Amino acid sequence: MIKKHVLVALIAALFLASASYAGFAEEPEELTIFTAASLTGAFSEIGPLYEKMANIDVAFNFDGSQNLRTQIQNGAYADVFASANMKQMDALKRDQLMNNSSIIIFAENKISLIVPKDNPAKIRNLTDLAKPGLKIIMGTKDVPVGDYALQIINRLGNDSAYGPDYKARVMANIISQETTVNYVVTKVALGEADVGFAYVSDVTKDLASKVDKIDIPDEYNVIGKYPIGVLKDSKYPAKSQDFINLVTSEQGKAILEKYGFSAVHSSPAEAAGNSAAAKAAA
Repeated sequence: MIKKHVLVALIAALFLASASYAGFAEEPEELTIFTAASLTGAFSEIGPLYEKMANIDVAFNFDGSQNLRTQIQNGAYADVFASANMKQMDALKRDQLMNNSSIIIFAENKISLIVPKDNPAKIRNLTDLAKPGLKIIMGTKDVPVGDYALQIINRLGNDSAYGPDYKARVMANIISQETTVNYVVTKVALGEADVGFAYVSDVTKDLASKVDKIDIPDEYNVIGKYPIGVLKDSKYPAKSQDFINLVTSEQGKAILEKYGFSAVHSSPAEAAGNSAAAKAAA
């Protein structure tokens, strides 16, 4: 009889240990959000608000939009993707990786020239970009901020006011092309370049003592449109949508505007229309 009781107790202990291990082995809920590097400040503030609201952890992957797109295409898991242009979002849509009905454009941004605070090259306007020996830094053609910069240079090159060889002279001054806008801003702030192409939103309060901004006139500038959407393979589609809802709420818009973005809220149909218009203009 004693042996029987011991056996029952042993089985019970093993069961409890197994159940306890299974509980510890179970992955905690966590929303994974792949986010364009230019949104680092704004989304780092929105994330904790969402965690309190939804009782779920948020893990951000901040990088160049093109790098994030490639990671997802290669099998990286994400619940939400926020891009700095429609090009990268459209690539994931073509691969049928997005829940297309969830995609909206939630913010807009403009490009600005940024220079070190002491501005050693004395950059005052767009004409100065063609000065011989100038050190210009920008994003690669695949990263949105680089694509936008190239569009601006092309527009200036097509304006007779800047001269027939303006574009060639500007392109000859480019010393580096970076994979994220954060690298562009950091190198300019450190004085490793005379001028860089960045987003208006990148000149934050923290950087105001290190860099100055030179506005680009609207006739040459590009308005960058930021789409966001839920991945098809998301384990938490409802909570992912709740995150997007927070981003587009009045509270979310206020945070975006605080960081220099123009907050918008378009429907999925409008996002698709903007994508088509961008392709036609390219």
